[in-house]
Amino acid sequence: MNRLTVDGRDYFLPDPVTDLKGKILEAVKAGGGYVTVPPLRGGPGVDILFSPGMPVTWSQFEVGDSGAQVEDLGDDTVDYDL
Repeated sequence: MNRLTVDGRDYFLPDPVTDLKGKILEAVKAGGGYVTVPPLRGGPGVDILFSPGMPVTWSQFEVGDSGAQVEDLGDDTVDYDL
């Protein structure tokens, strides 16, 4: 499972997130823009305005088969100061 933290708010995302990371980076390079963050389960998603200087953190977690336990894979956490 992937977690995107934007300005202190957490968004949990389905795999893959590579395309979403690219869209966010493009929006920031353009001076700012809206990017639709997909929902974890169904629905339209959330439009977030990304701009230069906005704190963005990506985290990846491994979810066990039962879904009840979440293991933090701290080595995969990357902070982007956009």
